[in-house]
Amino acid sequence: MEKAVFLDLESLEDIDLAALAAEFDSFETHMATAPAEVAARIRDAEVVLVNKVRLDAAALQQAPRLKLICVVATGTNNVDLEAAQRLGIQVSNCRAYGNDSVIQHVFALLLALSTRLLDYHQAVQTGRWQQAGQFCFLDFPIAELAGKTLGIVGYGNLGQGVGRIAEAFGMKVMIAQRPGGPAEAGRAPLDELLPQVDVLTLHCPLTEHTRNLLDAAAFRRMKNSALLINVARGGIVDEAALAEALRTGEIAGAATDVLSVEPPREGNPLLDSGIPNLIVTPHNAWGSREARQRIIGQTLDTVQAFKRGEALRAVC
Repeated sequence: MEKAVFLDLESLEDIDLAALAAEFDSFETHMATAPAEVAARIRDAEVVLVNKVRLDAAALQQAPRLKLICVVATGTNNVDLEAAQRLGIQVSNCRAYGNDSVIQHVFALLLALSTRLLDYHQAVQTGRWQQAGQFCFLDFPIAELAGKTLGIVGYGNLGQGVGRIAEAFGMKVMIAQRPGGPAEAGRAPLDELLPQVDVLTLHCPLTEHTRNLLDAAAFRRMKNSALLINVARGGIVDEAALAEALRTGEIAGAATDVLSVEPPREGNPLLDSGIPNLIVTPHNAWGSREARQRIIGQTLDTVQAFKRGEALRAVC
């Protein structure tokens, strides 16, 4: 194939692209692409690789040679799929590339909260341990995971992987019914699950049924000792309600890798440094080097399959 253009390489710039680039006579990369630059950059490309840059109908109509769009992510909402289908452009995405990285991040957050790791680290840094009257310093309550109950909302590959690791820690696992879906054997309605769990983890998509799924009423139903882990989407949690629940002690702690607007340039209720026992990470749960190399590997597979006349991971 003659030409491919990668519109927003920024989160993958340290990953080996040599095998992918070798599939094309010309492989053009850009760290980022502004909306006004899209049409010109894709105009003569046969293949476009894109992460989050929007490809709308107007831009696609100005790219007569375009045959394949490779989304180097799972979500394809940044591509006008109806326009792509109408123009005969295949759109393929990447799937399940970051499962191990995200699952590892879930337990990094959960263990940090359960052991009050950040509080103890700060205590050492500020000299509080050095001033203790005995060998150990135990000002913050440490909780074991063994014997605790983990509730999972969203039981796909990620939720199932988290459940397996939780069981290895000796935890009991409960699965929530799919929000907005029918009752299923072995799953509990969320309202029934919330009072029973010691930890709640979120792995569901953001939909009309899951937006603000965890609101003030939900936090009131949870144990005062419960922890919340969100590595799904920020909008699933009412962020102001979570901040208040942590301040008032309605729940004991929370960690989130996602916010409702990213990056949070205009601020966010969860960025207040005075909120107790809250960890916020910058949507990097997926970002292990191995996971990011798998994205490129899957994209290479998609391109090679397309050359053979096969549609791999095609969404249209």
